[in-house]
Amino acid sequence: MQEWFETPPGRYLLGWEQARFDEAVADIFGYHALQLGLPALAGLQNNRMPHRWLASDASLPGPAAARTALVTDFAALPFAEGSLDLVLLPHALELSPDPHATLREVERVLVPEGRVVVCGFNPASLWGMRQRRARLYRRLGFGELYLPDAGEFIGFWRLRDWLKLLSFEVESVRFGCYRPSVASEAWLNRFEWMDRAGERWWSIFGGVYFMVAVKRVRGMRLLGANWKPVKARASAPVPVANRQHRAGHGHDAG
Repeated sequence: MQEWFETPPGRYLLGWEQARFDEAVADIFGYHALQLGLPALAGLQNNRMPHRWLASDASLPGPAAARTALVTDFAALPFAEGSLDLVLLPHALELSPDPHATLREVERVLVPEGRVVVCGFNPASLWGMRQRRARLYRRLGFGELYLPDAGEFIGFWRLRDWLKLLSFEVESVRFGCYRPSVASEAWLNRFEWMDRAGERWWSIFGGVYFMVAVKRVRGMRLLGANWKPVKARASAPVPVANRQHRAGHGHDAG
């Protein structure tokens, strides 16, 4: 994945995603934010939370290692339940051996109303179709892949259903990278006009999707100081009154 981002299509995709992350995280507030994977992308650079970390699922060489705060299994994060305000997943789900477990773990560590930002390759795009065709050709012994040969693509509708099952509410979705699946930077630049046309006319067929979702906690209600139980009233006055009443009757009778 890191090597692919150094190719012309990789730099094109990385530039689009960096701009989207900068826009999305600028107005998300809190104290703790975490990016899972893809150190080539500085997803939290435009966020103002005091504590921001980059996590990786493997040891990385060179400058990427210096930017990585911790190495961890994305399906077993070393954070307490409800302790993070923002989690970024740049291609982390499609590269994860168990994307369901990773998403469940993200839901666990997020606070109520916390946000998760996900981007991934769109199977229903020119890029996705070329990748499927190239994988078929490779089984026959020829052809080269256009996109990284890592993980499995997760469609937008499928991911939206997963988020819904975990009580996430999708807040915004954008698609991007509509240029054809060409490897040359010169040809990518020639098709620059397709980004504007694609966003207007065939938006859901972009090469990548970008989604922001918020964690909702159904039925949650904040309790004030009145939740404390009222102390039970003493039951002594009733029997005392009864004894006085009986005593009065006895005096009258005498």
